[in-house]
Amino acid sequence: MTLDEQLTAIDLWRARDFPAGRVRSAMAESGPGFHIAALRTGPDLWDVDPAEAAEVEEEFADGLTALVQALSLRWGPAEVVDLTAHLERQAQGLPVRPPLDTLCGYVPRMHGWRVRGRWIGVGVGQGGPELPCQLLVAVGEERVA
Repeated sequence: MTLDEQLTAIDLWRARDFPAGRVRSAMAESGPGFHIAALRTGPDLWDVDPAEAAEVEEEFADGLTALVQALSLRWGPAEVVDLTAHLERQAQGLPVRPPLDTLCGYVPRMHGWRVRGRWIGVGVGQGGPELPCQLLVAVGEERVA
């Protein structure tokens, strides 16, 4: 997906109604008050050379930087939200509200904006060192943290 396609996808997710219950597909998860969607998913990294995995991770980081810059031109500087505390709460068996319960497991931080009553965040995450990198957008009624 090109940067322009990613921006279009973000606008579509931002305008979409939230469902009454949790709904999951291969590329998205939605629920009351939120959407999380993959804008780009990389290859599985379970059987690749560590140098190749590092290249993929760097490519996704560069893609995130470009997306944050484009969105910052639209909406101003991003707020960086660290999700570590939510991951720690989840690890302790404490409740974490959606969509943080999903995001904190593989996105260490989100870059976010408040736009027309909705919070829009983007970040890069990975469920584990051998799993694919993902560039994600999260849209919510509230800011994530």
